[in-house]
Amino acid sequence: MRNYWAIVQKELHTLFVSPIAYVVLAAFFLVTGFYFFFYLSGVLDYLMRQALQAQQFGGNPPPFDAPEMVMQGFFGILSFVLLLLLPMVTMGSFAEEKKLGTIELLLTSPVTHLQLILGKFSALVVFLSVMLIPTILNTVLLFYFSEPAPPLAPMLLGYLGAFLLGGALLAFGLFFSSLTENQIVSVVVTFCVFMILWVIDFAAGTASTLPNETLRYLSVLKHYEDFTRGVLDSQHLVFYFSMIFLGLFLTSVSLDSIRWRK
Repeated sequence: MRNYWAIVQKELHTLFVSPIAYVVLAAFFLVTGFYFFFYLSGVLDYLMRQALQAQQFGGNPPPFDAPEMVMQGFFGILSFVLLLLLPMVTMGSFAEEKKLGTIELLLTSPVTHLQLILGKFSALVVFLSVMLIPTILNTVLLFYFSEPAPPLAPMLLGYLGAFLLGGALLAFGLFFSSLTENQIVSVVVTFCVFMILWVIDFAAGTASTLPNETLRYLSVLKHYEDFTRGVLDSQHLVFYFSMIFLGLFLTSVSLDSIRWRK
């Protein structure tokens, strides 16, 4: 356990002394903050127009769940920004160790593969939390200005979906980082695979054939959508935890191959 915590602390220190981390955080907060207020302004403008039309015709405006629409739009852009930025966070996890030659020291040290992989992954999850937690301010603003206050459960499920999606992407980012010593190659390969997992649902089409259903199931977007609508389905939890396990398992296999080549 001591070795595990040592790896976590080392990785957190490496992350937060790197300018890349602060560039990623700044870009993330800037883009998500802009789009949150963009969606909020759009919804408020729509409500005002509906109210004016209802006033002109002497009726009541149709019911409209403004907070739900704002948060769905926000969670949609949140997932896309994570897909864009997380490869930059994972690119140096193992690639930099291989470039500097420290990977051999780690693999021959008393630290086990499990401790090494889980330690690096845990540090990345902490960084993901640092990205997501400040955006809860958006939810606070909605609660403060909405009357009546929107239900809390759908918003919490949206954040749960974003956290699980981010965890799955981080696990695969670790794997791709372990395949090369070039961080640029790592980030490009990771981003390309993330995009494939993102758009695979559109490639499946609408036909209910077995290949199409399989492609739709493999889409990270398909499983994420229910979370943004406030729906908790066990199959989505199983999918994301399986993706995390698979990514970490492949990373372990990759590290084993390094040892055998030596």
